[in-house]
Amino acid sequence: MLRILTLSAFLLWSCNPKAQDTPKTDELKVEFSLPKKLKEVSGIVLSQDKNTIWAIEDQGNKNVVYGLDKQGKLVTDVLVENAENNDWEDITKDAQGNIYLGDFGNNDNNRQNLAILKLDLKDASQKTTKAVQTTKFHYEGQTEFPPKKSNWLYDCEAFVEMNGNFYLFTKNRSKGFDGTFLVFQVPNKEGDFEAKLIGKLKLAGKYSDAAITSAAINSTNDKIVLLTHKNIHVLSGFTADNFSTAKIEKVSLNHNSQKEAVVFLDDKTLLIADEKDNDTGGNVYRFEFNPQAK
Repeated sequence: MLRILTLSAFLLWSCNPKAQDTPKTDELKVEFSLPKKLKEVSGIVLSQDKNTIWAIEDQGNKNVVYGLDKQGKLVTDVLVENAENNDWEDITKDAQGNIYLGDFGNNDNNRQNLAILKLDLKDASQKTTKAVQTTKFHYEGQTEFPPKKSNWLYDCEAFVEMNGNFYLFTKNRSKGFDGTFLVFQVPNKEGDFEAKLIGKLKLAGKYSDAAITSAAINSTNDKIVLLTHKNIHVLSGFTADNFSTAKIEKVSLNHNSQKEAVVFLDDKTLLIADEKDNDTGGNVYRFEFNPQAK
């Protein structure tokens, strides 16, 4: 049984945006092993009926969305006919169940073709799909491609959709890593936009603790989970246009692997996937936790 995570009254009422540590939890529980062909899963999302887990892989892999059942069996490969996998780094959905691909991996901070693709993806019987909306964007504040290595804050592997906007959480690749990340807002529309900077925050720890690899939002839109290799970080207290004063609850997973994907199974349960690395990883884990109230 997982222990209930608690915070002191001071932390509950604090508005300090710096990450706050919580007591450690039990280890992750393996839900299932991923199919052998999926070695570099970079994002997962549940279908609206929660019967299918849609999974993607990142740069160097096919422009395919993979459908898994709840036991991890591969049930379909859906080819995205009109899109290349430049670097698909996360997948999410909106309240209506529409599926979106984040083609915004930017390891060298030099890409100028960043995009989010809305897919015509309805169910696991499909063998092909198309991008029916392309949201192109560039980051507010980025004027050099790439910038100086001390300011490599424009890679992204994590996003959610909320009330008609996308929210992107960047992955810090700067020389002298300090856990800083940026939050950008982009409208969920066809077009080419400047991503609006609406938050600059910091996670505690080194790269494996604080480099963000995926994000997920709960059903009430008041908690966002950011995934790293060793932890989850639960954001709360944000508003639609301002993340600067968001509170951050750090929850240790007691497990270090190349975790790249997270989704809410329900509001107290996460599914987390990691990449296969020799004899380790390549699993989907179940993690139950008790996110603190706002």
